[in-house]
Amino acid sequence: MTESTYRIQGATGEWEVVIGLEVHAQVTSNAKLFSGASTAFGAEPNAQVSLIDAAMPGMLPVPNRECIRQAVRTGMAIEAQINAWSRFDRKNYFYADLPQGYQISQLYHPLVGEGSLMIEADEKAGIAEPKVIGIERIHVEQDAGKLMHDQHPTMSYVDLNRCGVALMEIVSRPDMRSPAEAGAYLRKLRTILRYVGSCDGNMEEGSMRADVNVSVRKPGGELGTRTETKNVNSVRFVMQAIEHEANRQVDLIENGGTVVQETRLFDPNSGTTRSMRSKEDAHDYRYFPDPDLLPLELDEAFLADCRASLPELPDAKRARYEGELGLSAYNAGQLTAEVEVFARFETLLAEVARSLGKGEKDVATAVANWSLSVAPGVINALGDEANPAHATAEAQAAILKMQDAGDISGGQAKEIFEIVLRTGREPGEIAETEGLKQMSDTGAIEAVIDEVLAANQDKVADYRGGKDKLFGFFVGQTMKAMQGKGNPAVVNQILKAKLDG
Repeated sequence: MTESTYRIQGATGEWEVVIGLEVHAQVTSNAKLFSGASTAFGAEPNAQVSLIDAAMPGMLPVPNRECIRQAVRTGMAIEAQINAWSRFDRKNYFYADLPQGYQISQLYHPLVGEGSLMIEADEKAGIAEPKVIGIERIHVEQDAGKLMHDQHPTMSYVDLNRCGVALMEIVSRPDMRSPAEAGAYLRKLRTILRYVGSCDGNMEEGSMRADVNVSVRKPGGELGTRTETKNVNSVRFVMQAIEHEANRQVDLIENGGTVVQETRLFDPNSGTTRSMRSKEDAHDYRYFPDPDLLPLELDEAFLADCRASLPELPDAKRARYEGELGLSAYNAGQLTAEVEVFARFETLLAEVARSLGKGEKDVATAVANWSLSVAPGVINALGDEANPAHATAEAQAAILKMQDAGDISGGQAKEIFEIVLRTGREPGEIAETEGLKQMSDTGAIEAVIDEVLAANQDKVADYRGGKDKLFGFFVGQTMKAMQGKGNPAVVNQILKAKLDG
């Protein structure tokens, strides 16, 4: 597989950007990593702080089994090495939102070792081919609290609700070579986490955020000095941070400066990064094994249970949609990108197949087009007038069943769905009472066609003289006369027979 062709053009020629991401994903768990305090988002400040989280003397941490289980399941989803023996370390630093004066993490013996995930080709984004991005490790650690600087003009407040929440730090290899690749990696990783259920991926709430490592070099040259931009909380911002930081480094080097290994912050308002502090190395944190915690030892039964609990993952699901259901690669990719989308699709697919008495493959393309294009289009157009609770699989299947039978047209299906979303009425009743049904009566259609042909004898002669494109004109005139309610297939069939006859 070829490398990305993304390059930065500087005064001295082309530069290549080298990118690695350290993604912090909050583990889906009701309690924190070492205490029973709640992890619910949005609570009043300091309402979810146990004595352990507040570092009261004599309090001993106890690992939360569910947090370990979720991290192991995540590792299995990226086909990573699962270390049956791992250990917690203390990472020592002093900050106002860290009551212990250290963070419990895993440096030397992480729970999950090397794995990988594949990003898809995207020609529009400049990703020419699928590419495998290496993942170095996943380790489990506790989050710090939060400082709030905007509550008072002269002081900061500390909220310890997040303190002790379990995080998975997912560390990639420096395998990405463009902002687009980094964006694709982050989106794919988020999708996997949400499929597995180990993290909700809610970046705006801080439950998934990325530290962005960027360096530049001449193509194929030695790695440059990297900077780390901390806590970037959206895919778009990650891509902007990379773009800005890479260009900043190129400008700095070409103007005789030197890139300093440091930690930086991203400003989403300006799309720029700024220096925060010099970058610490591992020895600066004085890591050592946590004396209050025994090593984690995972038995085969635990690992087997984790493996058995995994769902069908995105790549496998996409391949099944293409192979077994006959969907296009594009539709399969769109349907499997988000958990909610594929869940709605599969529920509707099963209901439509049952309703029509057909196999899922026979109706998959129609259901996919409805799910990806028609239904979202109607919902978006209605905005706040749409009640999502009315968009049941049964209601949508009833609409698709009428369309399949030729009772309604595609346009009528949209109109009926719009009324369903507004009112919750039954689709069949709407079709009857609102006059939203196609006419398939061949006698009635034939009578309208005879009138259209009689009124346009000159064009009939032209058509029969070789102007085949006039056929569309006759179809349009017929449908207009029938106020759009004629069955297009029947209209086309009768028109063809009469004009050719």
